[in-house]
Amino acid sequence: MTLVWRYTTHTGLGVLSLAGHLGTEAVPQFTGAVGWALARGRGPVILDLTELRGWSAGGQLAVADAARKLAAEGRSLELAAIPPDGSLVPDGSGPPMKVHTDLGTALAAHRDCGEEQREWRSDDWPE
Repeated sequence: MTLVWRYTTHTGLGVLSLAGHLGTEAVPQFTGAVGWALARGRGPVILDLTELRGWSAGGQLAVADAARKLAAEGRSLELAAIPPDGSLVPDGSGPPMKVHTDLGTALAAHRDCGEEQREWRSDDWPE
């Protein structure tokens, strides 16, 4: 399965949801999705990994790079629902990332985020 994504904005934050596998070959799609989030949102970005079936070391490095890009714009990256086959181990060189057990917990941490306001997604996002 290839990587597909959906980006939704809420009041003061965005949620970038991934489905599929974040391997080295999918890094360009992921990088594009992060660019989309940077251009169309504000505040923290919650990376929702609920539908992600796995990620490679290259995919994990891309997540760490995304955290650095967001930090350069004064934003943070938070992770929700890390895949069961591995976890992102920060190497200390990037900004800290909050890790939530699931998307509901991540959204609850941002009490005033409100309902989804707008959504964009890749063509193959599952219904």
